[in-house]
Amino acid sequence: MRASPFNQPLKLVAFAALSLLVVSCSTSRGPAPKSGGTAVRSQPGLDINRAHKDGAPWWDVDVSKIPDATPTLHTGPYKANPYTVLGKSYFPLQESKTYVQSGTASWYGTKFHGQNTANGEVYDLYGMSAAHKTLPLPSYVRVTNLDNNRTVILRVNDRGPFYSDRIIDLSYAAAKKLGYAETGTARVKVEGIDPAQYWAQRGKPAPLMLNEPQTQQPQVTASTGKIEQWTPPPAQHAPDTVVVPHAAPGASTVGGQYLQVGAFANPDAAELLRSKLSGMVNAPVFISSIVRNQQTLHRVRMGPISSPSEVAQVQNSVRLANLGQPSVVTAE
Repeated sequence: MRASPFNQPLKLVAFAALSLLVVSCSTSRGPAPKSGGTAVRSQPGLDINRAHKDGAPWWDVDVSKIPDATPTLHTGPYKANPYTVLGKSYFPLQESKTYVQSGTASWYGTKFHGQNTANGEVYDLYGMSAAHKTLPLPSYVRVTNLDNNRTVILRVNDRGPFYSDRIIDLSYAAAKKLGYAETGTARVKVEGIDPAQYWAQRGKPAPLMLNEPQTQQPQVTASTGKIEQWTPPPAQHAPDTVVVPHAAPGASTVGGQYLQVGAFANPDAAELLRSKLSGMVNAPVFISSIVRNQQTLHRVRMGPISSPSEVAQVQNSVRLANLGQPSVVTAE
């Protein structure tokens, strides 16, 4: 029997409502993983607060092309003072070459990308680094995934993890190379590395880590027995930037203002972000590279942008696209 023509609009309305429901369900963020649970990459939606939650990055890079950290002789002082976090005191080791421990490893990503580590370096989720509660900073370790026998060499330059019984926190890239970025944690073996011995076994002299100027890095000293109070950094996505103060009345920025969206140790990640931004904004997008604390940082920037209103518009567009949190920077 042929359907009544009066039923057709009702069917269309019902279909449209169902379509809206499906779209709504597919673009909503699922609940954030509980602390200590599995970290699984989800499809990004229009969530401008996404950068304030830790997790995997939206940009993808072939981590097999990222080399392990190079064990290097450190010529300056180590950061090995006792410290207290969340009411618990920790007493760092004075050397790491005999360190061996097995346990659970986790990883940290976008939430801390671009922030300073405990010894003043800049955390890059695509760098080969790790955080440890008691190893001296900096030091080097070999981490082996006991479930698949994959191994990486990492530079320990940060403190943590301070929750649960995890023994080490790896960068996102390191966790992905070990094969547990999607599951969140893994059973690992951590072994300290003596750079001199490491290179002697290869018949080569160990490279030196030159001291950086004190203006570039906070002063670190050997243990004095005094316990420091140290607070982990707040949850924020903070690219390596220099904020420009508001201009005085009547003053103007010659040539316009510049925005920085991110800073990466991995040039592929910087180029991927640059290409995405170039397709959505009218302002010039470029990569500016600098060396800071023995790291080459590839900064993704936009500008010059002539008017404050355009600056605000570009910042808002980038945030809504979940491509970062653009900050005004100096043109250096």
